[in-house]
Amino acid sequence: MKVLFVYPNVGSQLGFNYGVSYLSALLKAAGHEVVFRQMCEDLGPLPSKDEFIAWLKEIDPDVIGFSVVTNQWPYARELAGWCREATSAPLVCGGIHATVAAREVLATGAFDYVFSGECEEAFPEFMDRLARQEDVSDLRNLGHVVNGEIRINPIRPLPDLESLPPKDYRIFDFQRIIDAKNGWVGLMASRGCPFNCTYCFNHVMVKKYRDDLACSFQDLHYIRHHRVEQMIDEIVFLQKTYKNIKMFLFDDDLFTFDRDYVIRFCRAYRKVSSLPFVVNAHVGFFDEERARALAEANCKIVKVGIESGSEHIRRQVMNRRTSNRRIVEVIRLIDRYRMHSSCFIMLGLPYEGRREVMETVTLLGEARPGRFRWTFFFPFPGTKAHDLSVQGGYVNFDRMGSLMNFTDESCLDFGPEHNLFLKKVGLILPWFVNAHARLEVSPFYRGRVDALLKMDLETFEMAAPSIREEDREISSRFQAEGQTHYAIKYNPFMGVISDYFTQE
Repeated sequence: MKVLFVYPNVGSQLGFNYGVSYLSALLKAAGHEVVFRQMCEDLGPLPSKDEFIAWLKEIDPDVIGFSVVTNQWPYARELAGWCREATSAPLVCGGIHATVAAREVLATGAFDYVFSGECEEAFPEFMDRLARQEDVSDLRNLGHVVNGEIRINPIRPLPDLESLPPKDYRIFDFQRIIDAKNGWVGLMASRGCPFNCTYCFNHVMVKKYRDDLACSFQDLHYIRHHRVEQMIDEIVFLQKTYKNIKMFLFDDDLFTFDRDYVIRFCRAYRKVSSLPFVVNAHVGFFDEERARALAEANCKIVKVGIESGSEHIRRQVMNRRTSNRRIVEVIRLIDRYRMHSSCFIMLGLPYEGRREVMETVTLLGEARPGRFRWTFFFPFPGTKAHDLSVQGGYVNFDRMGSLMNFTDESCLDFGPEHNLFLKKVGLILPWFVNAHARLEVSPFYRGRVDALLKMDLETFEMAAPSIREEDREISSRFQAEGQTHYAIKYNPFMGVISDYFTQE
């Protein structure tokens, strides 16, 4: 049978779909044919409805599968409607959105089936049964509608990563992806996270697996790794097969979780590659030994989730219990080993006021990471943070339903005054940090921030389109003078300190 995978990837960074890469390898091994279509502006113009339908009729798939994250759901639903007009092939929705909102997806009628959780075993079995014209209704991980009733079947145990075949890179226009991402190539050595942050899908996934399997977190074996040898083989393959790779980016939720794994991987990596790489870390799982191993293997960037500089917000709203002192210590440890620290920040959190936002600004100014990336908070349905946002009366549901990126605006409503304040901070966060970072340029930026804060809504909206261009001009001048500062670089939501220029 022929399966078409559609990956809606619009209005956001160009991505690589790990799940589909494994599914394709498994399906091909079982004798199925796989076609893949990634919808992303960075890979070319998005097709019109007529163009998409014409192409779909030419492909003539037996099954159409969508891999969907929540912010891409509106576009995925539109594409599914086009598919309905062009073919009678069953439509399947998978990915994190289908996992946390399976009933809602099926209730729309846009899809015939949903698959929840990790489906490297379930989806190939689904395809095999269809090929044999067998019933699929009892298949684990599957959701469907029977006589108007939505049925969500229990989930099966998590797959063993060590048993998975190598990813199928050939269904992707992978060289084009590499070039579009300036030589950055994503990898994933592990799955799972031990934490229970309210805004993340992780706690939803863990609960679903624990409930369906009636097991403890320990028995779930949620945190899994590919063997070091598997990762090294993949890296060697990529270096031999593709050109212009400049940097490997490990997308693991928590690459530094297992100290022994980090050390073993770094030793093996040094033998096959000199390319720099990037990892995600957690301040609770980062120490001198890990830092040394990463630095010696040519790790260049260590990413750390700060999210908020308010310890109160982190503890009470986000269920993150790290202290600001520990965050500063880890960032300085990263710096000491001549790696570049990168921090994630969210603005517009529920129950966050101006004081809490400024605590975030102050923490960034004190810690002075190499870069920070900021977005507006989004209350993903199914998460505890979504419930908190709804209970607090913050959610603008109309805006939430249409929002496809989280960098330009929030779907939470805090009232006119705070909404305007958040717009200002979200537009040009580096200016606020520079003003509080005890730099030689801080007095200059304090003046710019003071002027910005005095603007009413009308004045700000007139000034906003030119502010980021003004930031580039100011930064160019300060760079020429050798003045350390943060400026927006590489994309509209990344503040980078002036002496670092490796892109992401």
